[in-house]
Amino acid sequence: MSTIQSYEEVEAGLAERGVPTPEPHAAERRPRGDVRRWLLAALGRPGLVLSVLLVLLVVLWAIMPGLFAPYDPLKTDTSALLKAPSLAHLFGTDELGRDVFSRMVHGTTLSLQTTVVAVAIGLVFGSIIGLFAGYLGRLVDGVLMRVVDVILSIPMLLLAMAIVTAIGFGSVQLAIGVGIGMIGSVARVMRSEVLRVRESMFVDAERSMGAGTLYIVFRHILPSAVGPVLVLAILDFSQAILAIAALSFLGFGAPPPAPEWGSLVAAGQPYLATAWWMCCLPGLLIALFAVCVNRIARELQERRSR
Repeated sequence: MSTIQSYEEVEAGLAERGVPTPEPHAAERRPRGDVRRWLLAALGRPGLVLSVLLVLLVVLWAIMPGLFAPYDPLKTDTSALLKAPSLAHLFGTDELGRDVFSRMVHGTTLSLQTTVVAVAIGLVFGSIIGLFAGYLGRLVDGVLMRVVDVILSIPMLLLAMAIVTAIGFGSVQLAIGVGIGMIGSVARVMRSEVLRVRESMFVDAERSMGAGTLYIVFRHILPSAVGPVLVLAILDFSQAILAIAALSFLGFGAPPPAPEWGSLVAAGQPYLATAWWMCCLPGLLIALFAVCVNRIARELQERRSR
Protein backbone atom coordinates (compact mmCIF):
# COMPACT_ATOMS: atom_id res chain seq x y z
CA MET A 1 0.00 0.00 0.00
CA SER A 2 1.36 3.43 -0.94
CA THR A 3 2.00 5.95 1.75
CA ILE A 4 1.81 9.73 1.57
CA GLN A 5 5.31 11.17 1.62
CA SER A 6 6.15 14.45 3.30
CA TYR A 7 7.55 17.37 1.38
CA GLU A 8 11.00 16.78 2.92
CA GLU A 9 11.03 13.11 1.83
CA VAL A 10 10.06 14.02 -1.73
CA GLU A 11 12.75 16.71 -1.84
CA ALA A 12 15.38 14.25 -0.53
CA GLY A 13 14.37 11.70 -3.17
CA LEU A 14 14.69 14.23 -5.95
CA ALA A 15 18.09 15.27 -4.68
CA GLU A 16 19.32 11.63 -4.73
CA ARG A 17 18.26 11.33 -8.37
CA GLY A 18 20.04 14.55 -9.28
CA VAL A 19 16.85 16.49 -10.01
CA PRO A 20 17.26 20.16 -9.06
CA THR A 21 14.68 21.48 -6.63
CA PRO A 22 13.31 25.03 -6.82
CA GLU A 23 14.73 27.63 -4.49
CA PRO A 24 12.37 28.71 -1.76
CA HIS A 25 10.75 32.12 -2.00
CA ALA A 26 12.66 35.04 -0.52
CA ALA A 27 10.02 35.45 2.20
CA GLU A 28 10.49 31.78 3.15
CA ARG A 29 14.27 32.13 3.31
CA ARG A 30 13.97 35.16 5.59
CA PRO A 31 15.06 34.23 9.12
CA ARG A 32 12.42 34.31 11.77
CA GLY A 33 14.67 36.46 13.92
CA ASP A 34 14.07 39.55 11.74
CA VAL A 35 11.07 40.63 13.79
CA ARG A 36 13.00 40.08 16.99
CA ARG A 37 15.96 42.12 15.72
CA TRP A 38 13.58 44.88 14.64
CA LEU A 39 12.02 44.98 18.10
CA LEU A 40 15.45 45.10 19.76
CA ALA A 41 16.48 47.94 17.44
CA ALA A 42 13.27 49.80 18.30
CA LEU A 43 13.88 49.34 22.02
CA GLY A 44 17.34 50.80 21.49
CA ARG A 45 15.68 54.06 20.38
CA PRO A 46 13.07 54.70 23.08
CA GLY A 47 12.61 58.34 22.05
CA LEU A 48 11.42 57.36 18.59
CA VAL A 49 9.16 54.61 19.96
CA LEU A 50 7.55 56.98 22.47
CA SER A 51 7.09 59.59 19.74
CA VAL A 52 5.28 57.12 17.48
CA LEU A 53 3.08 55.89 20.34
CA LEU A 54 2.10 59.41 21.38
CA VAL A 55 1.29 60.45 17.81
CA LEU A 56 -0.83 57.31 17.34
CA LEU A 57 -2.63 58.05 20.61
CA VAL A 58 -3.45 61.61 19.54
CA VAL A 59 -4.67 60.35 16.15
CA LEU A 60 -6.98 57.92 17.96
CA TRP A 61 -8.26 60.84 20.03
CA ALA A 62 -9.16 62.62 16.81
CA ILE A 63 -10.87 59.56 15.31
CA MET A 64 -12.69 58.27 18.42
CA PRO A 65 -12.79 61.05 21.03
CA GLY A 66 -15.73 59.52 22.88
CA LEU A 67 -13.68 56.43 23.63
CA PHE A 68 -11.06 58.39 25.60
CA ALA A 69 -12.99 61.39 27.00
CA PRO A 70 -14.78 60.51 30.24
CA TYR A 71 -17.04 63.61 30.23
CA ASP A 72 -19.07 65.76 27.88
CA PRO A 73 -16.74 68.57 26.76
CA LEU A 74 -19.55 71.16 26.76
CA LYS A 75 -21.40 70.17 29.93
CA THR A 76 -20.91 72.52 32.89
CA ASP A 77 -20.83 71.44 36.52
CA THR A 78 -21.08 74.15 39.17
CA SER A 79 -20.03 71.69 41.88
CA ALA A 80 -16.62 71.10 40.24
CA LEU A 81 -15.34 74.60 39.48
CA LEU A 82 -11.55 74.92 39.07
CA LYS A 83 -10.77 71.48 40.47
CA ALA A 84 -7.07 70.53 40.47
CA PRO A 85 -5.87 67.49 38.47
CA SER A 86 -6.91 64.19 40.05
CA LEU A 87 -7.92 60.67 39.11
CA ALA A 88 -11.45 61.91 38.43
CA HIS A 89 -10.23 64.84 36.30
CA LEU A 90 -6.77 64.15 34.81
CA PHE A 91 -6.27 67.75 33.63
CA GLY A 92 -8.52 69.34 36.24
CA THR A 93 -11.61 71.41 35.49
CA ASP A 94 -12.12 74.93 34.15
CA GLU A 95 -14.05 77.94 35.46
CA LEU A 96 -17.36 76.34 34.39
CA GLY A 97 -16.64 72.92 35.85
CA ARG A 98 -15.93 71.30 32.46
CA ASP A 99 -13.33 68.54 32.34
CA VAL A 100 -10.20 69.96 30.66
CA PHE A 101 -8.93 66.55 29.51
CA SER A 102 -12.24 65.76 27.79
CA ARG A 103 -12.18 69.15 26.07
CA MET A 104 -8.59 68.52 25.01
CA VAL A 105 -9.48 65.12 23.54
CA HIS A 106 -12.51 66.44 21.67
CA GLY A 107 -10.54 69.48 20.51
CA THR A 108 -8.01 67.16 18.88
CA THR A 109 -10.46 66.40 16.05
CA LEU A 110 -10.90 70.03 15.06
CA SER A 111 -7.23 70.93 15.52
CA LEU A 112 -5.89 67.99 13.49
CA GLN A 113 -8.48 68.44 10.76
CA THR A 114 -7.43 72.07 10.38
CA THR A 115 -3.77 71.08 10.34
CA VAL A 116 -4.26 68.32 7.75
CA VAL A 117 -6.15 70.70 5.44
CA ALA A 118 -3.43 73.34 5.84
CA VAL A 119 -0.64 70.86 5.06
CA ALA A 120 -2.59 69.53 2.07
CA ILE A 121 -3.01 73.05 0.66
CA GLY A 122 0.69 73.80 1.05
CA LEU A 123 1.71 70.40 -0.34
CA VAL A 124 -0.53 70.43 -3.42
CA PHE A 125 -0.07 74.03 -4.54
CA GLY A 126 3.59 74.17 -3.56
CA SER A 127 4.30 70.96 -5.48
CA ILE A 128 2.52 72.23 -8.58
CA ILE A 129 4.45 75.50 -8.53
CA GLY A 130 7.76 73.73 -7.97
CA LEU A 131 7.04 71.15 -10.66
CA PHE A 132 6.38 73.58 -13.48
CA ALA A 133 8.96 76.12 -12.34
CA GLY A 134 11.69 73.48 -12.32
CA TYR A 135 10.67 71.70 -15.52
CA LEU A 136 9.71 74.64 -17.77
CA GLY A 137 12.42 77.00 -16.51
CA ARG A 138 13.20 80.41 -18.00
CA LEU A 139 10.27 82.84 -17.87
CA VAL A 140 7.90 80.51 -16.00
CA ASP A 141 10.58 79.72 -13.43
CA GLY A 142 11.40 83.38 -12.95
CA VAL A 143 7.79 84.47 -12.42
CA LEU A 144 6.81 81.59 -10.12
CA MET A 145 9.94 81.83 -8.01
CA ARG A 146 9.42 85.56 -7.48
CA VAL A 147 5.97 84.75 -6.11
CA VAL A 148 7.56 82.14 -3.85
CA ASP A 149 10.17 84.66 -2.69
CA VAL A 150 7.39 87.02 -1.64
CA ILE A 151 5.70 84.24 0.36
CA LEU A 152 8.98 83.21 2.01
CA SER A 153 9.83 86.81 2.90
CA ILE A 154 6.84 87.00 5.25
CA PRO A 155 6.80 84.86 8.42
CA MET A 156 4.23 82.10 8.12
CA LEU A 157 2.36 83.11 11.27
CA LEU A 158 2.14 86.75 10.22
CA LEU A 159 1.04 85.85 6.68
CA ALA A 160 -1.62 83.46 7.98
CA MET A 161 -2.86 86.12 10.40
CA ALA A 162 -3.19 88.66 7.58
CA ILE A 163 -5.05 86.20 5.34
CA VAL A 164 -7.45 85.12 8.09
CA THR A 165 -8.12 88.75 8.97
CA ALA A 166 -8.98 89.42 5.31
CA ILE A 167 -11.23 86.40 4.64
CA GLY A 168 -12.78 85.96 8.09
CA PHE A 169 -12.34 83.91 11.24
CA GLY A 170 -12.92 80.16 11.52
CA SER A 171 -11.19 76.81 11.19
CA VAL A 172 -11.43 76.66 7.38
CA GLN A 173 -10.05 80.18 7.01
CA LEU A 174 -7.31 79.28 9.47
CA ALA A 175 -6.33 76.26 7.39
CA ILE A 176 -6.24 78.35 4.21
CA GLY A 177 -4.05 81.00 5.80
CA VAL A 178 -1.53 78.54 7.26
CA GLY A 179 -1.58 76.46 4.06
CA ILE A 180 -0.69 79.46 1.90
CA GLY A 181 2.15 80.26 4.27
CA MET A 182 3.58 76.76 3.68
CA ILE A 183 3.54 76.92 -0.12
CA GLY A 184 6.93 78.64 -0.43
CA SER A 185 9.07 76.03 1.32
CA VAL A 186 7.35 73.12 -0.49
CA ALA A 187 7.78 74.84 -3.87
CA ARG A 188 11.49 75.41 -3.26
CA VAL A 189 12.18 71.78 -2.35
CA MET A 190 10.10 70.45 -5.24
CA ARG A 191 11.84 72.76 -7.73
CA SER A 192 15.30 71.63 -6.61
CA GLU A 193 14.29 67.96 -6.97
CA VAL A 194 12.79 68.58 -10.41
CA LEU A 195 15.97 70.31 -11.57
CA ARG A 196 17.89 67.21 -10.50
CA VAL A 197 15.54 64.72 -12.16
CA ARG A 198 14.69 66.48 -15.42
CA GLU A 199 18.17 65.86 -16.89
CA SER A 200 17.92 62.11 -16.37
CA MET A 201 18.20 59.74 -19.31
CA PHE A 202 14.67 58.38 -19.00
CA VAL A 203 13.26 61.92 -19.21
CA ASP A 204 15.33 62.60 -22.35
CA ALA A 205 14.07 59.34 -23.82
CA GLU A 206 10.45 60.35 -23.21
CA ARG A 207 11.06 63.73 -24.84
CA SER A 208 12.64 62.08 -27.91
CA MET A 209 9.59 59.83 -28.22
CA GLY A 210 7.33 62.89 -28.37
CA ALA A 211 5.75 62.66 -24.93
CA GLY A 212 3.87 65.76 -23.77
CA THR A 213 4.93 68.02 -20.91
CA LEU A 214 2.09 67.01 -18.57
CA TYR A 215 2.74 63.31 -19.18
CA ILE A 216 6.46 63.64 -18.43
CA VAL A 217 5.89 65.82 -15.36
CA PHE A 218 3.22 63.71 -13.68
CA ARG A 219 4.26 60.26 -14.92
CA HIS A 220 8.03 60.41 -14.44
CA ILE A 221 9.31 63.53 -12.69
CA LEU A 222 6.75 63.79 -9.89
CA PRO A 223 7.20 60.19 -8.59
CA SER A 224 10.98 60.66 -8.58
CA ALA A 225 10.89 64.02 -6.80
CA VAL A 226 8.08 63.54 -4.31
CA GLY A 227 10.08 61.76 -1.56
CA PRO A 228 11.87 64.76 0.01
CA VAL A 229 8.70 66.83 -0.34
CA LEU A 230 6.69 64.32 1.71
CA VAL A 231 9.33 64.36 4.44
CA LEU A 232 9.16 68.16 4.41
CA ALA A 233 5.37 67.95 4.69
CA ILE A 234 5.72 65.94 7.91
CA LEU A 235 8.17 68.51 9.25
CA ASP A 236 5.75 71.28 8.28
CA PHE A 237 2.96 69.41 10.06
CA SER A 238 4.58 70.13 13.43
CA GLN A 239 5.01 73.80 12.48
CA ALA A 240 1.41 73.98 11.26
CA ILE A 241 -0.01 72.56 14.48
CA LEU A 242 1.88 75.18 16.48
CA ALA A 243 0.83 77.98 14.11
CA ILE A 244 -2.84 76.93 14.22
CA ALA A 245 -2.73 76.65 18.01
CA ALA A 246 -1.14 80.11 18.23
CA LEU A 247 -3.75 81.70 15.95
CA SER A 248 -6.52 79.92 17.80
CA PHE A 249 -5.03 81.26 21.04
CA LEU A 250 -5.35 84.77 19.57
CA GLY A 251 -9.02 84.16 18.71
CA PHE A 252 -8.77 83.50 14.97
CA GLY A 253 -10.05 79.92 15.17
CA ALA A 254 -13.42 78.33 15.84
CA PRO A 255 -15.71 80.40 18.07
CA PRO A 256 -16.41 79.22 21.64
CA PRO A 257 -17.61 76.98 23.16
CA ALA A 258 -16.07 74.69 20.50
CA PRO A 259 -12.98 73.07 22.06
CA GLU A 260 -9.77 73.74 20.16
CA TRP A 261 -6.22 73.32 21.41
CA GLY A 262 -5.18 76.96 21.17
CA SER A 263 -8.46 78.30 22.57
CA LEU A 264 -8.12 75.98 25.58
CA VAL A 265 -4.77 77.57 26.42
CA ALA A 266 -6.26 81.04 25.94
CA ALA A 267 -9.18 80.21 28.23
CA GLY A 268 -6.80 79.23 31.01
CA GLN A 269 -4.57 82.30 30.75
CA PRO A 270 -6.64 84.51 33.11
CA TYR A 271 -6.52 81.77 35.74
CA LEU A 272 -2.80 81.04 35.45
CA ALA A 273 -2.07 82.12 39.04
CA THR A 274 -4.92 80.17 40.65
CA ALA A 275 -5.59 77.29 38.20
CA TRP A 276 -2.33 76.70 36.35
CA TRP A 277 -3.49 73.36 34.93
CA MET A 278 -6.02 75.02 32.60
CA CYS A 279 -3.23 76.65 30.61
CA CYS A 280 -0.09 74.63 31.29
CA LEU A 281 -1.30 71.07 30.69
CA PRO A 282 -2.91 71.68 27.27
CA GLY A 283 0.08 73.81 26.26
CA LEU A 284 2.50 71.10 27.35
CA LEU A 285 0.61 68.47 25.36
CA ILE A 286 0.60 70.66 22.23
CA ALA A 287 4.35 71.21 22.47
CA LEU A 288 5.01 67.52 23.16
CA PHE A 289 2.94 66.44 20.17
CA ALA A 290 4.79 68.86 17.87
CA VAL A 291 8.16 67.58 19.15
CA CYS A 292 7.12 63.95 18.55
CA VAL A 293 6.00 64.67 14.98
CA ASN A 294 9.27 66.49 14.36
CA ARG A 295 11.22 63.53 15.78
CA ILE A 296 9.50 61.11 13.39
CA ALA A 297 10.14 63.42 10.43
CA ARG A 298 13.83 63.68 11.31
CA GLU A 299 14.10 59.91 11.46
CA LEU A 300 12.51 59.59 8.01
CA GLN A 301 14.87 62.24 6.70
CA GLU A 302 17.92 60.39 8.07
CA ARG A 303 16.78 57.08 6.60
CA ARG A 304 16.25 58.67 3.20
CA SER A 305 19.72 60.25 3.21
CA ARG A 306 21.46 56.93 3.94
